[in-house]
Amino acid sequence: MHLRIVHSTTFEYDGLAAASYNQARLTPPTAADQIVAHSRIDVTPTPWSLTYKDYFGNEVTSFEVLEMHDSLSIVATAHVHTLPGAEVEGRLTWQDLEAEEVLDRFTEYLTLTERVAPPPDFAERCDAIRAAAATPGEAAHGICDLVHAEVDYVVGATDVRSHGSEAWTQRSGVCQDMAHLVIGGLRHLGIPARYVSGYLHPREDAAVGETVRGESHAWVEWWDDGWRGFDPTNETHPGERHVVVASGRDYDDVIPLQGIYAGAATDRMTVDVHVTRLA
Repeated sequence: MHLRIVHSTTFEYDGLAAASYNQARLTPPTAADQIVAHSRIDVTPTPWSLTYKDYFGNEVTSFEVLEMHDSLSIVATAHVHTLPGAEVEGRLTWQDLEAEEVLDRFTEYLTLTERVAPPPDFAERCDAIRAAAATPGEAAHGICDLVHAEVDYVVGATDVRSHGSEAWTQRSGVCQDMAHLVIGGLRHLGIPARYVSGYLHPREDAAVGETVRGESHAWVEWWDDGWRGFDPTNETHPGERHVVVASGRDYDDVIPLQGIYAGAATDRMTVDVHVTRLA
């Protein structure tokens, strides 16, 4: 598919902001399953900005607005050619994952951060999956199936500050929570895993030229002699409708937009994502 994604964020201040300092992770990279034909980030008022790669290889746009302003607009636009996803058979054994070079190379992706740390009963379920799985890849799919089957997708059940354990306890959450849960289960079993943020065209029968409302999405990848992706929310491998933007240990490493400002007492934020299939 050829997709155009327009991600717009607006802050309106209760008064005037004297300065604003921000980081945006809103630029998709060209990778094995996607080619970025065009991308840009437009900020109003005009800022001072720079772009760099963070520790995990994500493109970051850092920008500062140092004039008085009562609103701030950030519009990220990208044209991305996506390729069909394909399930790849796992290659590694449990013994392979215990090798010193794997443990050293993927230390960050084996750490149980607060976001992903599994609650005891979920960890026990993962242990049972591990006992029945011949390979790490089989166990990874089993954990994805478990989360998809038992956690209902409910908008508003959690927020961006929530941990995966909260969604498991209440058996409801959103894609961010399901990704955190799966990652925690994988790392509990010694499988390196990372959080992937991006976009998903919401329609399987996407019509060419039609613009639809979308939203940021999240899924997981685990290491099996290569990064293997899965979308536990939709119980599918990432495909043409998925666009990768960033990856890291958990959501805190890939926050689309974060920053601070000085001056006004409060602000109101609105976010809109529109996706158009161009071909």
